[in-house]
Amino acid sequence: MRTPVLYILMSLCFFFVTKGKAQDIHFSQMFETPLLRNPALAGIFSGDIRLQSVYRSQYNTVANAYSTVSTNFEYKKPLGKFDDFITMGGAVLYDRAGTVDLTSIHLLPTLNYHKSISDQRNMYLSLGAMGGIVQRRIDRSKMTTNSQFNGTNYDPSAGTGETFPKASYAYLDGSIGMSFNSQISSDVENNMYLGIAYHHFNKAKKVNFYSAEKLEMTPKWVGSAGIRMNTTEYNFFTIEADYTKQGAYHEILAGVLFSTKLETPDDPRYILHGGAYMRLNDAIIPVVKIDMRSLSLAFSYDINISTLKTITYGRGGFEMSIAYKKFLDRDNSVKNAVRCPTF
Repeated sequence: MRTPVLYILMSLCFFFVTKGKAQDIHFSQMFETPLLRNPALAGIFSGDIRLQSVYRSQYNTVANAYSTVSTNFEYKKPLGKFDDFITMGGAVLYDRAGTVDLTSIHLLPTLNYHKSISDQRNMYLSLGAMGGIVQRRIDRSKMTTNSQFNGTNYDPSAGTGETFPKASYAYLDGSIGMSFNSQISSDVENNMYLGIAYHHFNKAKKVNFYSAEKLEMTPKWVGSAGIRMNTTEYNFFTIEADYTKQGAYHEILAGVLFSTKLETPDDPRYILHGGAYMRLNDAIIPVVKIDMRSLSLAFSYDINISTLKTITYGRGGFEMSIAYKKFLDRDNSVKNAVRCPTF
């Protein structure tokens, strides 16, 4: 009897999340999902192009855990004869959870304009926008409710009692943001950034499976900050933090990575990174990462410390990411620019 009851509870939990104002998809490896944090963080890297993808598997101790994939692409180029730049790209999200396979797919093109505000060093004010379509669906054949449970037995042939007309819906979604990034010493590798973003500014009205109910998407504010500083010619550290507010939900995610360059410091073949992040009151997140020229791999694991740890046994979420960035061999590459947005 315990298994059917668990599946009923999990189905209801994941199903009614779509009717309420739940938190957005999020990742622990914030450094590999810049567009989800703030569209104005697009293009703030050393290179002309960047491709990043993150896979997250969460709450595997519970039936039908979350599985989430994020992929984003950025292409940066100079504008005219000035020190300004523009970044074009987009993000694709796929998320599936629960016994009813609640699935979300996000297609979000992105545009970011970087305005140079200093003639002496890298210092940029950026304005970014991201918007597109989101589609959600469930598998009705896997749905179970209390209408199929009579108190002693579970009857899968009984009706679910749910009357929603369609098993999928779609809506338009939009985000805007600003960021400031700057070189903070004579060393061009020492940088910082600040940003603020407003997600779901259009407050989409159709975000549930029931056509009679007009629930709107709750807007979300995200404040971001980061600093990268060399300690020696071979070593440096990076500190980053996000503060998120969406309705009654608040989240602080912050962490530090210490990094070591192998071989020559000016053009290292490998860079090793290690450190930890923390989602306040929720999880401690060890992180390891390796850069191999243009290619990067990173692994992290959420160790759950919230009240859910009695159910999850402290096992939160595993993340694996891969990133690729490089300069293109062309006349208007940012490689030879005296100044360009970077972090």
